[in-house]
Amino acid sequence: MPDTAPEGPDGLVYGGDYNPEQWPEEVWQEDVRLMREAGVTLVSLGIFSWALLEPEPGRHDFGWLDRIIALLYENGIRIDLATPTVAPPAWFYRAHPDALPVSRDGMRHAFGSRGAICHSSPAYRAAAAAITEKIAERYGGHPALALWHVHNEYGVPVSACYCDTCAAHFRRWLRTTYGTLDAVNAAWGTAFWGQRYGSFEEIQPPRTTPTTGNPAQRLDYARFADATMRENFVRERDILHRLSPGVPVTTNFMTALSQCDTVDYWAWGREVDLVSNDHYLITDGRRTHVNLAMAADLTRSVAGGAPWLLLEHSTSGVSWQPRNPAKAPGQLARNSLAHVARGSEGAMFFQWRQSRRGAEKFHSAMVPHAGTDSRVWREVVRLGADLTSLAPLRGTRTVAEAAVLWDWQSWWAQRLEWRPSEDHDARERADSFYEALYDRHLTVDFAHPEADLARYPLVVVPALYLATEAAGDNLRRYVEGGGTLVVSYFSGIVDEHDAVHPGPHPGAFRDVLGLTVEEFSPLGEGEKVRIAAADGEELTGDVWTEFVVPRGAETVWTYVDGLTAERPAVTRHRLGRGTAWYLSTRLDAASLGTILGAAAEDAGLPPRDSLPRDVEVVRRSGESGSYVFALNHTGTDAKVPLPADGIELLTGERAAGGLALPAGAVRVVRLDG
Repeated sequence: MPDTAPEGPDGLVYGGDYNPEQWPEEVWQEDVRLMREAGVTLVSLGIFSWALLEPEPGRHDFGWLDRIIALLYENGIRIDLATPTVAPPAWFYRAHPDALPVSRDGMRHAFGSRGAICHSSPAYRAAAAAITEKIAERYGGHPALALWHVHNEYGVPVSACYCDTCAAHFRRWLRTTYGTLDAVNAAWGTAFWGQRYGSFEEIQPPRTTPTTGNPAQRLDYARFADATMRENFVRERDILHRLSPGVPVTTNFMTALSQCDTVDYWAWGREVDLVSNDHYLITDGRRTHVNLAMAADLTRSVAGGAPWLLLEHSTSGVSWQPRNPAKAPGQLARNSLAHVARGSEGAMFFQWRQSRRGAEKFHSAMVPHAGTDSRVWREVVRLGADLTSLAPLRGTRTVAEAAVLWDWQSWWAQRLEWRPSEDHDARERADSFYEALYDRHLTVDFAHPEADLARYPLVVVPALYLATEAAGDNLRRYVEGGGTLVVSYFSGIVDEHDAVHPGPHPGAFRDVLGLTVEEFSPLGEGEKVRIAAADGEELTGDVWTEFVVPRGAETVWTYVDGLTAERPAVTRHRLGRGTAWYLSTRLDAASLGTILGAAAEDAGLPPRDSLPRDVEVVRRSGESGSYVFALNHTGTDAKVPLPADGIELLTGERAAGGLALPAGAVRVVRLDG
């Protein structure tokens, strides 16, 4: 994986999805003129263009694409060229209707949307490889080409298909994964409910059953579906590597937990040459800038800490939520630069010119329906100039102080049926723990449970229902080596096959936490419990309680009421040179902040009380220097302390003795030295 994103003329990348095929060619000249005015350096082309590039089977028309690439290149704009395999043409589905995916209920989806693909279909795989080869042969050496863009947003809207072709493919995957039928039966626990298989041919996808099916089979099918999409990506990637050597290959991820839940991005991050991401604000009443920061941190972590690229976000409102508000003045730049602060090597949008037709005609764009005499356009032009000012940042890396453990496969397993409480939500816990760390002004990496954690003074585990023995050993070594660990309830419970670890809960984490759990005791809807410290301080929990038995851990907070009254609620275990905290109930925001504050003190992370809430401070550092990003998401001016004096890059002003940060503004200081 390269250390940097594709380089535009001004260093950082700026631009967006460009769909010239939606417009008469006379508009193209105007588009390119405006791109130059805005400072655009890169555009994504051809993502949904298969039907135009191959209007009939085997007949190709590249003339329009030749002309637009030449026009862009003549004007200093490079391209992120897509393989259009997310949207096969109507003629393809007419010839191969079985390439349309089938739901668990047996309904075959129809043509007319996007991403309606059975990824196991031999016909789809052959056609996708063929069009990829044709495009790579034609453009693989073009000087305008900066980046290859395979497919589009894998996993959205369909990841798993349940057709007979997939059934056969699933059986082949099981043979490769497990080797023998006995191993499959053992992993799935098929002795339960008489589900034992006598031959591989008896195994079907986990289609709809009268009651809940086999959870281990469901989990493996999620893995299979993800691996099948990834096989198709790798096939296209390898064609591009062969025919266009030296040009990085990506596909646009959707790492935000609010946007895609069917892709194991830890696995995908190892396959791309450059990690790129799409992010859209979810207007569900939450603090959208926190979700943005979380998605950016997660994307950077999938990239192994290397710089990545924001390949899509919106200039203002989107079109696909129940309510789609406009962004406030200044928010376009603030959102964009928040991604840059957390490692992106630029900012790209969907899309360049707002569509007049189709499902996304009300989705905002760089050139809105209102045209260039509009607030959005003026902000687009200003952002292009700002990114030019930030060119020295290229190649630097974001500095993190804590880690959150996250595993998509654990999330898949936890969401299956018949768990102790439907109110426990892994995404909610991840969001809440991240928000509490954000409010302590800590920059966070995400990490796989088996990753090396030694560089982090604080590691948080908000929801890790599925945890391997290797993960448990990893956390024990981390704490023994001096780390501070915080683990939330219902973590460490099952192994990779969704089988409960032998012995008492919390299974893989018993030793590091120094306790056992005799029994879960989920709470009723709306029910709350109080927990108290020895000094009388009380906190509030809901959703979940447990009967905790310390086995070396000390009790820090105790349940005051409920079935678990007078039993431990929050514990602290000193192990080796470190400390492991355990939270056996779901704490509200204030209470969670209290616990994490105590853990941060154990970790030697001092509070940053001088920073107001929703004023975000992030550092990037590298050979070119050290940079402090300060982003004010509030309506009040703020003062931000700096570790050293420096030059503010967006205004050119000297920052000495601290930084004045106006309401809604972004400032980036290059520190002296």
